[in-house]
Amino acid sequence: MTLENPAPVPPEPKVPRQSAGAALRTYFLTGVIVVAPLALTVYVVWSFISFTDELVTPYLPRVYNPRTYLPFDVPGVGLVVSVILLTLIGFLAANLLGRTLVRWSERLLDRMPIIRSIYSGLKQVFETVLGGSSRSFREVVLVEFPRRGLWSIAFVASESIGDAGRQIGGEDLIAIYVPTAPNPTSGYIVFVPRAETRKVAMTVEEGMKLVISGGVLFPPDMRA
Repeated sequence: MTLENPAPVPPEPKVPRQSAGAALRTYFLTGVIVVAPLALTVYVVWSFISFTDELVTPYLPRVYNPRTYLPFDVPGVGLVVSVILLTLIGFLAANLLGRTLVRWSERLLDRMPIIRSIYSGLKQVFETVLGGSSRSFREVVLVEFPRRGLWSIAFVASESIGDAGRQIGGEDLIAIYVPTAPNPTSGYIVFVPRAETRKVAMTVEEGMKLVISGGVLFPPDMRA
Protein backbone atom coordinates (compact mmCIF):
# COMPACT_ATOMS: atom_id res chain seq x y z
CA MET A 1 0.00 0.00 0.00
CA THR A 2 1.49 3.28 -1.09
CA LEU A 3 0.69 6.65 0.36
CA GLU A 4 0.29 9.56 -1.98
CA ASN A 5 2.39 12.57 -1.25
CA PRO A 6 0.20 15.33 0.16
CA ALA A 7 -0.07 18.48 -1.87
CA PRO A 8 2.34 21.14 -0.68
CA VAL A 9 0.73 23.77 1.52
CA PRO A 10 1.35 27.26 0.14
CA PRO A 11 3.04 29.55 2.62
CA GLU A 12 0.85 32.10 4.32
CA PRO A 13 1.24 35.57 2.89
CA LYS A 14 3.23 37.84 5.08
CA VAL A 15 1.26 40.73 6.44
CA PRO A 16 3.38 43.85 6.36
CA ARG A 17 3.88 45.28 9.79
CA GLN A 18 2.90 48.84 10.47
CA SER A 19 5.46 51.15 11.85
CA ALA A 20 4.89 52.71 15.24
CA GLY A 21 4.00 56.05 13.65
CA ALA A 22 1.47 54.49 11.27
CA ALA A 23 -0.12 52.52 14.11
CA LEU A 24 -0.43 55.64 16.27
CA ARG A 25 -1.93 57.55 13.36
CA THR A 26 -4.49 54.76 12.81
CA TYR A 27 -5.42 54.74 16.49
CA PHE A 28 -5.75 58.52 16.50
CA LEU A 29 -8.03 58.58 13.44
CA THR A 30 -10.14 55.78 14.90
CA GLY A 31 -10.54 57.77 18.11
CA VAL A 32 -11.57 60.85 16.13
CA ILE A 33 -14.17 58.85 14.19
CA VAL A 34 -15.61 57.49 17.44
CA VAL A 35 -15.54 60.66 19.53
CA ALA A 36 -16.15 63.47 17.00
CA PRO A 37 -19.80 62.63 16.09
CA LEU A 38 -20.72 62.22 19.76
CA ALA A 39 -18.94 65.41 20.80
CA LEU A 40 -20.47 67.44 17.97
CA THR A 41 -23.93 66.09 18.78
CA VAL A 42 -23.57 67.05 22.45
CA TYR A 43 -22.21 70.47 21.46
CA VAL A 44 -25.05 71.20 19.04
CA VAL A 45 -27.73 70.07 21.50
CA TRP A 46 -26.20 72.02 24.38
CA SER A 47 -25.78 75.13 22.21
CA PHE A 48 -29.41 74.92 21.12
CA ILE A 49 -30.61 74.54 24.72
CA SER A 50 -28.43 77.44 25.89
CA PHE A 51 -29.58 79.65 23.02
CA THR A 52 -33.23 78.89 23.75
CA ASP A 53 -32.76 79.55 27.46
CA GLU A 54 -31.06 82.91 26.84
CA LEU A 55 -33.81 83.86 24.39
CA VAL A 56 -36.85 82.84 26.44
CA THR A 57 -35.90 82.87 30.13
CA PRO A 58 -35.49 86.69 30.49
CA TYR A 59 -39.13 87.15 29.40
CA LEU A 60 -40.55 84.75 31.96
CA PRO A 61 -42.42 86.32 34.89
CA ARG A 62 -40.45 86.28 38.11
CA VAL A 63 -42.97 83.94 39.68
CA TYR A 64 -42.28 81.24 37.06
CA ASN A 65 -38.57 81.93 36.61
CA PRO A 66 -36.34 79.43 38.46
CA ARG A 67 -33.63 82.10 38.74
CA THR A 68 -35.81 83.84 41.29
CA TYR A 69 -35.61 80.94 43.74
CA LEU A 70 -32.35 79.16 42.87
CA PRO A 71 -28.77 80.48 43.00
CA PHE A 72 -27.99 78.72 39.71
CA ASP A 73 -29.53 78.40 36.29
CA VAL A 74 -31.61 75.38 35.37
CA PRO A 75 -30.79 74.37 31.80
CA GLY A 76 -33.70 73.49 29.57
CA VAL A 77 -36.33 75.80 31.09
CA GLY A 78 -36.49 77.95 27.98
CA LEU A 79 -36.73 74.87 25.78
CA VAL A 80 -39.65 73.47 27.80
CA VAL A 81 -41.43 76.82 27.69
CA SER A 82 -40.83 77.05 23.92
CA VAL A 83 -42.28 73.58 23.36
CA ILE A 84 -45.37 74.49 25.40
CA LEU A 85 -45.83 77.78 23.54
CA LEU A 86 -45.39 76.19 20.12
CA THR A 87 -47.88 73.46 21.01
CA LEU A 88 -50.36 76.10 22.19
CA ILE A 89 -49.86 78.14 19.01
CA GLY A 90 -50.40 75.01 16.91
CA PHE A 91 -53.60 74.27 18.83
CA LEU A 92 -54.88 77.80 18.30
CA ALA A 93 -53.90 77.79 14.61
CA ALA A 94 -55.95 74.64 14.07
CA ASN A 95 -59.13 76.44 15.14
CA LEU A 96 -61.25 78.67 12.91
CA LEU A 97 -60.07 81.89 14.52
CA GLY A 98 -56.44 80.78 14.35
CA ARG A 99 -56.68 79.81 10.68
CA THR A 100 -58.24 83.19 9.94
CA LEU A 101 -55.39 85.01 11.67
CA VAL A 102 -52.80 82.87 9.85
CA ARG A 103 -54.37 83.58 6.46
CA TRP A 104 -54.55 87.29 7.25
CA SER A 105 -50.88 87.41 8.29
CA GLU A 106 -49.84 85.44 5.19
CA ARG A 107 -51.72 87.90 2.97
CA LEU A 108 -49.89 90.72 4.73
CA LEU A 109 -46.51 89.06 4.19
CA ASP A 110 -47.41 88.31 0.59
CA ARG A 111 -47.49 92.04 -0.13
CA MET A 112 -43.88 92.53 0.96
CA PRO A 113 -41.57 91.81 -2.01
CA ILE A 114 -38.42 90.51 -0.28
CA ILE A 115 -40.02 89.08 2.86
CA ARG A 116 -42.59 87.28 0.71
CA SER A 117 -40.01 85.14 -1.09
CA ILE A 118 -38.08 84.36 2.12
CA TYR A 119 -41.20 83.41 4.05
CA SER A 120 -42.70 81.27 1.30
CA GLY A 121 -39.43 79.39 0.74
CA LEU A 122 -38.90 78.69 4.45
CA LYS A 123 -42.51 77.65 4.88
CA GLN A 124 -42.28 75.16 2.03
CA VAL A 125 -39.08 73.68 3.44
CA PHE A 126 -40.56 73.23 6.93
CA GLU A 127 -43.81 71.84 5.55
CA THR A 128 -41.86 69.32 3.50
CA VAL A 129 -39.51 68.25 6.30
CA LEU A 130 -41.78 68.45 9.36
CA GLY A 131 -45.30 68.62 8.02
CA GLY A 132 -47.52 66.21 6.18
CA SER A 133 -46.73 67.33 2.64
CA SER A 134 -44.21 64.53 2.20
CA ARG A 135 -47.02 62.01 2.80
CA SER A 136 -48.70 63.12 -0.41
CA PHE A 137 -46.02 61.21 -2.34
CA ARG A 138 -46.78 57.54 -2.76
CA GLU A 139 -43.37 55.91 -3.09
CA VAL A 140 -39.72 56.47 -3.95
CA VAL A 141 -38.42 55.40 -7.36
CA LEU A 142 -35.32 55.69 -9.51
CA VAL A 143 -35.64 57.20 -12.95
CA GLU A 144 -33.12 57.93 -15.69
CA PHE A 145 -32.99 61.70 -15.47
CA PRO A 146 -31.82 64.11 -16.87
CA ARG A 147 -30.62 61.67 -19.54
CA ARG A 148 -30.17 57.98 -20.16
CA GLY A 149 -27.54 56.40 -17.95
CA LEU A 150 -27.96 58.88 -15.10
CA TRP A 151 -30.31 57.83 -12.31
CA SER A 152 -32.11 60.25 -10.00
CA ILE A 153 -34.26 59.84 -6.91
CA ALA A 154 -37.90 60.69 -7.62
CA PHE A 155 -41.24 60.50 -5.85
CA VAL A 156 -44.44 59.15 -7.40
CA ALA A 157 -46.89 62.04 -7.16
CA SER A 158 -49.86 60.62 -9.07
CA GLU A 159 -50.73 57.47 -10.95
CA SER A 160 -53.69 59.06 -12.73
CA ILE A 161 -52.67 62.11 -14.75
CA GLY A 162 -55.92 62.57 -16.68
CA ASP A 163 -55.84 64.69 -19.81
CA ALA A 164 -52.05 65.03 -19.71
CA GLY A 165 -51.74 61.30 -20.30
CA ARG A 166 -54.28 61.36 -23.09
CA GLN A 167 -52.46 64.21 -24.81
CA ILE A 168 -49.19 62.31 -24.67
CA GLY A 169 -50.92 59.23 -25.98
CA GLY A 170 -49.18 56.76 -23.70
CA GLU A 171 -50.61 54.15 -21.40
CA ASP A 172 -49.62 53.46 -17.82
CA LEU A 173 -48.07 56.91 -17.44
CA ILE A 174 -47.39 58.27 -13.97
CA ALA A 175 -46.40 61.69 -12.69
CA ILE A 176 -43.16 61.76 -10.73
CA TYR A 177 -41.47 64.58 -8.91
CA VAL A 178 -37.69 64.83 -9.26
CA PRO A 179 -36.42 67.10 -6.44
CA THR A 180 -33.23 69.13 -6.46
CA ALA A 181 -30.77 68.76 -3.58
CA PRO A 182 -30.56 70.05 -0.94
CA ASN A 183 -33.87 71.91 -1.35
CA PRO A 184 -36.64 69.40 -2.15
CA THR A 185 -39.22 72.15 -2.65
CA SER A 186 -37.79 72.83 -6.11
CA GLY A 187 -37.65 70.21 -8.82
CA TYR A 188 -39.26 68.85 -11.97
CA ILE A 189 -42.58 67.15 -12.70
CA VAL A 190 -41.98 64.42 -15.26
CA PHE A 191 -44.49 62.10 -16.93
CA VAL A 192 -42.94 58.71 -17.55
CA PRO A 193 -44.16 55.14 -18.15
CA ARG A 194 -44.29 53.09 -14.99
CA ALA A 195 -42.03 50.47 -16.63
CA GLU A 196 -39.20 53.02 -16.91
CA THR A 197 -39.02 53.53 -13.15
CA ARG A 198 -37.52 51.29 -10.51
CA LYS A 199 -39.01 51.14 -7.05
CA VAL A 200 -36.59 51.76 -4.19
CA ALA A 201 -36.92 50.04 -0.81
CA MET A 202 -37.11 53.23 1.26
CA THR A 203 -39.85 55.34 2.75
CA VAL A 204 -40.74 58.82 1.51
CA GLU A 205 -39.24 60.32 4.67
CA GLU A 206 -35.95 58.49 4.05
CA GLY A 207 -35.97 59.72 0.45
CA MET A 208 -36.48 63.29 1.65
CA LYS A 209 -33.58 62.96 4.10
CA LEU A 210 -31.42 61.61 1.29
CA VAL A 211 -32.22 64.62 -0.90
CA ILE A 212 -31.83 67.21 1.86
CA SER A 213 -28.49 65.75 2.96
CA GLY A 214 -27.16 65.85 -0.60
CA GLY A 215 -26.81 62.08 -0.81
CA VAL A 216 -25.09 61.62 2.55
CA LEU A 217 -27.87 60.10 4.68
CA PHE A 218 -28.46 56.78 2.92
CA PRO A 219 -30.74 54.23 4.60
CA PRO A 220 -28.77 51.28 6.03
CA ASP A 221 -29.96 48.74 3.44
CA MET A 222 -29.07 50.98 0.49
CA ARG A 223 -25.69 51.83 2.03
CA ALA A 224 -24.90 48.11 2.21
